[in-house]
Amino acid sequence: MDQSYDEEEARTFVQVISDKYNTENFPYGHGVGVVVLPSPPGSPTKGRLFLPSVLVLNECGIKKAGDKSDIAAFCAHVVELDLSYNEIHDWAEICAIVSNVPRLDFLNLSMNPLSGATLEPRMAEVFARVRRLVLINTHVNWETVHALTQNTPELVELFLCLNDYQAVSQSRTSCPSLRLLQITDNHLRDWAEVRKFGQMYPSLSELVLANNNVECVGDTREALQRLFPNLRCINLNNSRLSKWEDIERLNFLPKLQEVKVMGIPLLQPYSTQKRRSLLLAQLPNVLVLNGGAVSENDREAAERVFIRFYQDCPEQERPHRYNELVSKYGQLAPLADVDLSPRGTTVDVRWGDRVEAVSLRLEQTVGELKKQLRALLQLPSNGVRLFYINREMSAVFGPEELKCGFRALHSYSIRDGDEILIVPKGKSRCSSSHL
Repeated sequence: MDQSYDEEEARTFVQVISDKYNTENFPYGHGVGVVVLPSPPGSPTKGRLFLPSVLVLNECGIKKAGDKSDIAAFCAHVVELDLSYNEIHDWAEICAIVSNVPRLDFLNLSMNPLSGATLEPRMAEVFARVRRLVLINTHVNWETVHALTQNTPELVELFLCLNDYQAVSQSRTSCPSLRLLQITDNHLRDWAEVRKFGQMYPSLSELVLANNNVECVGDTREALQRLFPNLRCINLNNSRLSKWEDIERLNFLPKLQEVKVMGIPLLQPYSTQKRRSLLLAQLPNVLVLNGGAVSENDREAAERVFIRFYQDCPEQERPHRYNELVSKYGQLAPLADVDLSPRGTTVDVRWGDRVEAVSLRLEQTVGELKKQLRALLQLPSNGVRLFYINREMSAVFGPEELKCGFRALHSYSIRDGDEILIVPKGKSRCSSSHL
């Protein structure tokens, strides 16, 4: 029993393909597949296999590659390969797979235990055609990352999340093809570490730093323009930015169009709408903020909010952006403080021969009013019907039944001096004798 358990744990890439994509588990016509000719003699596969060009082999217990000739025979057409959540801990096994998938574009190795594995630079040459590489929670060291980026001349996307990085080891050789770096959920704190990405990846257009501990954007205009000349999107969600100067410095990035800065200490004191307005006014070139597109009306409204927010502050505390916006819009008058909340009113409530003056909160619903009156007037438990009587218009329109339990009272335009008539539920209508 122990031996079979060990064999299951040591399953190979070839065995998993054979099991998952044989004609019993992946019949012809099921999904989009490619017919692979009968395997060579001695191969663990039997009959034909129907392999799609996108292979998803996550959580399959794979530890080793298996026969290279089988991989080459089966995977000549494969362009995407997901090997996440397996047990591969040796780069030699990964290289044996990749070297025999000649059209491989996307490779996901996430959640494989690669923290102690070493990738020799000469071995990394087999990754030359890979354009998207996912190494989430593999704990690969920076030497391995550099070996990969130096041997993938077409690499466009790199994912290094959840690898417990506290610092960045800089490569001597840049990777000019990289456009997207996602390095979320690590422990980067100093901007001195972040700026290394600009030196290593000069064509970077999207940098995702969410859920790190980055405390500031600590470079001059000239440095940021030089380091990140092509950066169009930056994600600093849940970082530790606490100064408006850090937001202002993002404007030094010459091509920046999209910013995400949710969950930062700087914005905690403000309401959701005020946060967006203050951010948008500080970022005049941004077209997408925290995932929402920015219209010209949005921008103008935000800039006006910004002026009014700072106009009562001492001059020395106003940001530079304030003067720019005042020159654009001029000094703005404070907005009138208008209370739009529904007011209360007093009405006569008639129940039989009994009349009570009752104060109503007009934001409450009809259902809440019934509960209020039931407790106040000791109404019968079998239920009642309520009719609203507008004393000015009752002769024209008559009573209006308050039927909808969730409708707010203010929607009926109830005024002081109007009347609420209570009728037992058994009554089919409100007769003139009740008025």
